[in-house]
Amino acid sequence: MVLNERDSRNERALDVALKMMTAARTAPKGRGLDAVESAVVTGEDILRLSAEMMRLYELTGKPVYQRDSENIKNAQAVLLVGTRRNPMGLNCANCGYVTCGEKPAEVPCAVSSVDVGIALGSAVALAADMRVDTRIMFSVGMAAKSLELLGNGVEQVYGVPVSISSKNPFFDRK
Repeated sequence: MVLNERDSRNERALDVALKMMTAARTAPKGRGLDAVESAVVTGEDILRLSAEMMRLYELTGKPVYQRDSENIKNAQAVLLVGTRRNPMGLNCANCGYVTCGEKPAEVPCAVSSVDVGIALGSAVALAADMRVDTRIMFSVGMAAKSLELLGNGVEQVYGVPVSISSKNPFFDRK
């Protein structure tokens, strides 16, 4: 049997994306509370995500949505990572408010923000160890949040397109 590398890219990219999702899940969390949510998008749903990014471009005029909308079409999978709105009750004031009770609902919990960052770092580190190309994109996360791909109430969403190709399509962009 001969297995050509080109014939199994999608399956291998999906395998890596699923492992990245595991890395995000097992990453350390502030106060030991897990509010991180993640999912993997493939196939037609990548195109749906791309279309929503174009809608956000038309709505906001921000070119990053247009550029990244085209860019994620080069991915075999997209990892989404976000956090549920979940104040930790630490009254740490890192969000800018003295207590969690004073913090407006639309202001994210600083500890949850750090949790998302650690989860993303863990996920992309795993991808790097497997020599798979990625890039963390807030624009993808905004579209995923708009489509509620991680569910209602999930905030601070980021997207990580995953590509197995001869050149990383997520760098050297126009």
